[in-house]
Amino acid sequence: MIGDYNVTGDMWQYLPIFEEIGIRVLSSLSGDGRVGSIRSAHRAKLNVIVCAKSLITLCRKMQETYGIPWVSVSFYGKRDTSFAIMEIVNALGDEALIEKAKEVILRYEVELEEKLLPYKKMFAGKKAVLNTGVNKAWSIASGLQDLGIEVVATSIRKSTADDIEKAKEYLGEDGILMKAPASEQAKIIDERGADILLAGGRSLYTAIKKKISFIDVNQEKKVSYGGYEGLLNLAEDLRCAFLNPVFKNVSTPAPWEAA
Repeated sequence: MIGDYNVTGDMWQYLPIFEEIGIRVLSSLSGDGRVGSIRSAHRAKLNVIVCAKSLITLCRKMQETYGIPWVSVSFYGKRDTSFAIMEIVNALGDEALIEKAKEVILRYEVELEEKLLPYKKMFAGKKAVLNTGVNKAWSIASGLQDLGIEVVATSIRKSTADDIEKAKEYLGEDGILMKAPASEQAKIIDERGADILLAGGRSLYTAIKKKISFIDVNQEKKVSYGGYEGLLNLAEDLRCAFLNPVFKNVSTPAPWEAA
């Protein structure tokens, strides 16, 4: 496993699923990686890169030197988590693993959909603007769409060409790809009638000014959004943000200013 910084424990969300399927993670180059396991990384049958921009050169070098193939995946959202698991087992080429993965994925997806029902009812008709950039331009958008939220715009600042193409695919023809989100997002919120802004902490003031909900989805966020359980965490954060009255109240006139 390469590139997952594991700041909020994203990797801990899907490693138990790997173990259940029978996939052994030999080592990880993440925020909590260990030198001892990294020293044996060259014995792996497959490299899995989680952030397409991070350490991709290492994957290519290991393929040249040790003949290790690699796949690039995301574990944000239900669709992409399931797709990532199938990409890994298909790349490993073990029929028993493939069948076991299908069985495990089906069970997790059924359980997840039952838990997401009340959230999806609440989120029906909601629109979001996403200002994160890099691979999160499309990966978090995927998670939001799995929850029934329309992503009307996303930032492609610092995104690779591959990230930009994926963002176009996820948002569709009507989706806006922001090159300068700091100056664009406020106007887009007005034009598209967005209900929530997901971004780094500096964009909080835009949400307050526009009286819409806000979630900080930067690396410093408190919970993981990775894997199936992570999507539930995202749904709960969205619920709390939509129900939080501060975003509307903070922009209303003070009592002594009211007419």
